[in-house]
Amino acid sequence: MIPDAIKQAFAYQSAACASLGSPFMGKLMQLCAERPWPEGQIADRIFTWQGDISPLGQSVPLRLAGALHALCLQGHPVLTTVYPPHTVTDDTLWDAVRTTLVNDAAHIDTWLDSAPQTNEVRRAATLIAVGHLLSDRYGLPIRTSELGASGGLNLHWDSYALQLGDLHFGSPDPALTLTPDWSGPLPPRTPLAVTSRSGVDLNPLDPSDPDHALRLQAYLWPDQPERLALTRAAISAAKTSVTKGDAIDWLARQLAHQQGQLHLIYSTVAWQYFPAEKQVMGTKMIETAGTAATADTPLAWFGMENDGSTHGAALTLRLWPGDLRFELGRADFHGRWVEWRGLA
Repeated sequence: MIPDAIKQAFAYQSAACASLGSPFMGKLMQLCAERPWPEGQIADRIFTWQGDISPLGQSVPLRLAGALHALCLQGHPVLTTVYPPHTVTDDTLWDAVRTTLVNDAAHIDTWLDSAPQTNEVRRAATLIAVGHLLSDRYGLPIRTSELGASGGLNLHWDSYALQLGDLHFGSPDPALTLTPDWSGPLPPRTPLAVTSRSGVDLNPLDPSDPDHALRLQAYLWPDQPERLALTRAAISAAKTSVTKGDAIDWLARQLAHQQGQLHLIYSTVAWQYFPAEKQVMGTKMIETAGTAATADTPLAWFGMENDGSTHGAALTLRLWPGDLRFELGRADFHGRWVEWRGLA
């Protein structure tokens, strides 16, 4: 018997994947919610998981999906016959998954240890917009600190481009170009300059390492090849290492103000994975640093994070001096669309 909490988590993930344009993942996750699992190591571990396993917590369904996709990307003899671009019946797909849960249990169990590390580069569309907004408001170069940076692909948001109709934002010579469906006012086109960048993750990935590059690709969804192409372009262009460590402990060492620079702290769908006590600690640390900010050493805290809404992620910005708070709009979790309000 599948525990009710497991059924609910996989059904929730199924609906989320379908709404994010992945019919295959919608089907796979629903099968996990409904079909009988084979007895063994993987069922035992997932069925007895402690804590919130849903996308609002530890995202166990996506951990399993990433483990399976990694096998497929490596040429798995069973999964490659039933994963996109192939189309098969539900029974055929579930038979292949059941077999894999048993035969590849050691691989899957290892992947279940870590939270998903998508490093979705299309989220950088919001970072480019925020970068232009801050440059326009303060006229200062930007120093960045990313919390939950994974493989560091979005540390280089300023080397990507945002194309909105005929208007081009971001790098004039981009490693990749993002074209989300955009509604609302356009960001200012004030040139931006990032002088230094750094990021932290509990389990940082090195895009130059083939195993780590596989992980960055595995959490993408098998029927969305455009995401895979953008990620591979970002992997090829990546050049900044991510520090291994607790995000909040690391942040404490980044908060000293530097004259003539704006410090931008940001996260994209990462804050939810931090323990509640670390969230409280991090918020207090940033607020304390904000009280010491000046016009020549401003501080910005941007988040693209899950706030429980079924309509994408909330885009929030706090600015110091002044502790000004803005709801910048909302964005699709995978960056397909942005509803931008700006500082209005």
